[in-house]
Amino acid sequence: MFDLKALDGQSASIDQAALDALDASLRGAVHLPGSPGYDEARTTWNSVVDRRPGFVIRALGASDVQKAVNFVRNAGLVMSVRSGGHQIAGHAVADDAVMLDLSQMRSVHVDPQARTARVAPGAVLGDVDRETQAHGLTVPVGINGTTGIAGLTLGGGFGWTTRKFGMTIDNLISAEVVTADGSIVHTSATSHPDLFWAIRGGGGNFGVVTSFEFQLHPLGPEVLSGLVVHPIEAAPDLLAQYVKIADTAPDELTVWAVMRMAPPLPFLPEEWHGREVLIFAACYAGAMNDGEAAMAELRGLGNPIVDVISPHAFVDWQSAFDPLLASGARNYWKSHDFSTLTPDAISGLLEGIAKLPDPASEVFVAHVGGAMARVPTDATAYPERSAHFIMNVHSRWEDPTKDEACINWARALYDRMTPHATGSAYVNFMPADQSDALDGAYGANGSRLAEIKRKYDPDNLFRINHNILPA
Repeated sequence: MFDLKALDGQSASIDQAALDALDASLRGAVHLPGSPGYDEARTTWNSVVDRRPGFVIRALGASDVQKAVNFVRNAGLVMSVRSGGHQIAGHAVADDAVMLDLSQMRSVHVDPQARTARVAPGAVLGDVDRETQAHGLTVPVGINGTTGIAGLTLGGGFGWTTRKFGMTIDNLISAEVVTADGSIVHTSATSHPDLFWAIRGGGGNFGVVTSFEFQLHPLGPEVLSGLVVHPIEAAPDLLAQYVKIADTAPDELTVWAVMRMAPPLPFLPEEWHGREVLIFAACYAGAMNDGEAAMAELRGLGNPIVDVISPHAFVDWQSAFDPLLASGARNYWKSHDFSTLTPDAISGLLEGIAKLPDPASEVFVAHVGGAMARVPTDATAYPERSAHFIMNVHSRWEDPTKDEACINWARALYDRMTPHATGSAYVNFMPADQSDALDGAYGANGSRLAEIKRKYDPDNLFRINHNILPA
């Protein structure tokens, strides 16, 4: 017998015969502790998360997901859902719960004539970028190739091309969802439109998405992109000028500001390795000549240590930061939205950078707006369209003895920046201990989300997430 967490807060026992019958019904498999696949499935990108589910169901298709949902619901068990396993809060896995693992479902099918892509939930952004760029097409996603497409999309999704093409959710055409009653539902603007609205920002609260259909846009194969690196001492003036550049930038231009200790990159002089720097990371989603003109003011700022902006294959630029975000390190994030960066906000950021707790820790300020900002706040569950910058305080380290110092640094900087922020939040950047920020994350959309949750998941089967309670 296996004792697992139950939905009623108690425990429930499942016998081996029931698991054997479930396993025999699947295209995928059931993995018990100690069996092949169990540890691989439960290990996520963030090594702070080290949890042991009661057993793992590795699905290979919608029918497997349907069987898993029915099994868990009928047995009254608690279930977590993993796609890419990249989420900072670690909701992909829970102790003594059932883990539904979608990471083997990684297909990406591109229709270049219709400019659409059908993507399975276990695909990571690198999978999507490689397949779409083979046709000179793209869908706006994030900046790390190992991020899962499912979690990114369900929380909103933004990156280098968001200002030009909108958020990931703004390019979602339809989805296939297994709901809490085991139904396989096709949802779009015309089919179950309430569910379609909710999954565009409401996370995994409403069902398990087994397929996404995205609208694609022509881009590449090359874009003008790269880094301009400055000494941190120049940051007060440079960040003030950066805000002015961001305010007037065309939609095609995106510039993120990164503050950290310089990694040992081959193009950086060795004497700068390990010293605090300000990095402007820029990408132009348009013609090269137009990009040169659009980036001229940014590249003319100050006296940079290096400027390595040049044409790059877009698929390579999309994965350029993967080595700095590799799986296996310990991570804790805190995030704010800003309408602008005032001089006081800039001072607060730099006070935090002066106290970096680890060479791998950083703060980045993402430049958003553009097409993303022209979508009404009630058009999708993700409501925060007015933000011009999104900050991620990204503490990252290897040594478990540094947990307290690194987490406290992130929290302190978050608190320092709170007076300058909008009060909203991006759920994909929220740690598990920030559940009280959900009101800010959804704002006026929260009550509608609770009503839709009651319709599709009245018993809160899908609760291992940034949870929206049924109304």
